[in-house]
Amino acid sequence: MSKKVVLLDYGSGNIRSGERALQRVGADVTVTSDYEQALNADGLLVPGVGAFEACMTGLKSVRGDVIVDRRLTGGRPVLGICVGMQILFARGIEHGVETEGCEQWPGTVERLQPQNAEPVPHMGWNTVDVPAGTALFDGIEKERFYFVHSYGVRAWELTGTRESVTPLVTWTTYGEDRFVAAVENGPLSATQFHPEKSGDAGAALLANWVRSL
Repeated sequence: MSKKVVLLDYGSGNIRSGERALQRVGADVTVTSDYEQALNADGLLVPGVGAFEACMTGLKSVRGDVIVDRRLTGGRPVLGICVGMQILFARGIEHGVETEGCEQWPGTVERLQPQNAEPVPHMGWNTVDVPAGTALFDGIEKERFYFVHSYGVRAWELTGTRESVTPLVTWTTYGEDRFVAAVENGPLSATQFHPEKSGDAGAALLANWVRSL
């Protein structure tokens, strides 16, 4: 039987492309903000496009922060994408405004500082530095993925977390700025890039996640 995945609809973007990408890898996808469906699905995907503050406001409006926390407490998988990854951290700072995140991980989402006259946003394909033991990147460790963002987590402030699992952190570099590209932490995974826009490599990553559910 195919895995049931809820793509959480809380007013953020990239809903339909995410739905199609999950269907492509065999998931049974429901796009909804329904609390019980999101809580009980085999997997929950949290998308995110735009500003950190707006995404957190939308997430809280459907109790998405509670859903994420309850799922993780029960060991039920969650995948965050782009700003859907960023809001899992403790806080975001945009234009001098600090917004509290979901606080699943400590750390700050801040504006990229690429130097070398590289433009912001970071937009386009980039390679990633994958740690040993990864499940998300199994078989695609050398591939490139598609990024579109101006903010990221530039310092990892955590050595151990949920259920004493040591998080696997994937990094990438833009200009001279190094930031978190993905995290695997027990039932909680996230990517700064867009797997649904990353062609065959992104499809393989989503397939790896769906198989793990």
